[in-house]
Amino acid sequence: MTLAESTAPGAATSATSDGSGFRPSWFTDHRLASLTRWVAVPASGGDGALTATAPYDARPTAPVPAGVPADVAAAVDLARGAQPAWAELPFDERAAVVLRFHDLLVERQDEVMDLIQWEMGKARFHAWQEVLQVANLARHYARRGASYLADRKVRGAMPGLTSVREVRMPKGVVGIISPWNYPLYLGVGDAIPALLAGNTLVGKADPQTPLTLLWTRALMAEAGLPEHVWQVVAGPGAPIGEALVDHVDYVSFTGSTATGRAVAERAARRLIGASLELGGKNPLIVRADADLDVAARGTVAAAFANTGQMCIHIERVVVDGAVYEEFRERLLAHTSGQRLGQAFDFGCDVGSLASEAQLEKVTAHVADAVAKGATVLAGGRARPDIGPYCYAPTVLEGVTEEMDLCLGETFGPVVALYRSSGDEEALRIANQGSAGLSASVFSRDLAGADQLARRIRAGSVNINDGAALAAGSIEAGMGGMGDSGLGRRHGPEGIRKYTESQTIAASRIGPVGPPPGMALERFVGMGNGQLRLLRRLRVR
Repeated sequence: MTLAESTAPGAATSATSDGSGFRPSWFTDHRLASLTRWVAVPASGGDGALTATAPYDARPTAPVPAGVPADVAAAVDLARGAQPAWAELPFDERAAVVLRFHDLLVERQDEVMDLIQWEMGKARFHAWQEVLQVANLARHYARRGASYLADRKVRGAMPGLTSVREVRMPKGVVGIISPWNYPLYLGVGDAIPALLAGNTLVGKADPQTPLTLLWTRALMAEAGLPEHVWQVVAGPGAPIGEALVDHVDYVSFTGSTATGRAVAERAARRLIGASLELGGKNPLIVRADADLDVAARGTVAAAFANTGQMCIHIERVVVDGAVYEEFRERLLAHTSGQRLGQAFDFGCDVGSLASEAQLEKVTAHVADAVAKGATVLAGGRARPDIGPYCYAPTVLEGVTEEMDLCLGETFGPVVALYRSSGDEEALRIANQGSAGLSASVFSRDLAGADQLARRIRAGSVNINDGAALAAGSIEAGMGGMGDSGLGRRHGPEGIRKYTESQTIAASRIGPVGPPPGMALERFVGMGNGQLRLLRRLRVR
């Protein structure tokens, strides 16, 4: 599928005579330059510029000022100065900003979908899913956040004579390090609850996708967010990320397990908190009683969505031997029906990989597996005839543990099939490795699938869905076990993690203890009598 000529958001332009490449025509140099106004480079004036490569044509996108660690420190100082006034606003006033942002995002979604596709290469439907998720999160936390953060009354040391409340206080300045694969959802979805909790932010824009985050920051300003409440820094990954961890009060990181370990170690040295959503090698179990067509469709959606570049996508499919051959044929049929292409419209199901580095990694994983005996059932090759970083949706069979692809995260449109003799073997295969992010079970027996799900080591398990069901259930937490991370986004924990819990205890009679003149032995005896009474009454 080729890029068609058009001039409106939501469609692409063909290559122009000046060689500027394929990009939506509204991306004028002036418009793109206006977005860089939101890059925080107050201290040093920057360290040159970063320019990403657009996946659709391997041409440069737009330069973004690159900062140095001193710029990060200065940005945090500005955010810290703005934090008290932002936190003092009533929750409803902060929520009003987020709700205005919600409305603007929905109204102007074509612009940001164009940006996401241009910078990252995904199919348009998957860009729209980012808009949907961020809009839902914005509305949810703006409406429910006050109840999640409400004071909680608890029983005091002396019921009736004392009162105790747990209250929530903002952390201060939150640092958000988000990756390129979901630049809107992961860059902004974590920012919204942090802002609503009364924090200010410094977000690190990924070098591959900075314009999406800057566009969103500009839109948030249009919605009424004060300038220094959300700072955006850009620059090389390691020095900018390390500087951010060194200065903020809490870190939200999404990325690889290796980098997540480094972030956790650095945060631990400062005794600040961190939430980490890291890599996965996510399994999908097809039980013997599953609806095989539903399972095949669900597998394709979860394996090839976002061109396989999402932490929760399915990379391993474990199929009961009784239905293995039939499922395999259905899976291959649905895989062959995927439309691989590059277009700023909804004409493609699978888009490009994001970069040459991603293409090289996927190619190396498949080549290693084939060299060691795996069989390619579908795909298994790059498609430069469609785009420079395109790779065909791939299904492998016969993958074994000595292959890099077996337990190493591929992060591309590649899935491997495994045969099992029943639930116990399927569970053993699914729980192999140290990751534990997401998993799926397909079965007509919902009760049996639920029992199996509870034995899978994964932060989320989808039944009769590949990946999106749990991730889209924003009132429930989402995160990993094992090497897949710490903490949760979404739900109550998704906003409470950006706060400190403070206990406020008040006494109506003064200090707790023996009143003046009472012997300590008598006071102790009274206390023991209270313990015996409470035990008989089964209190606490």
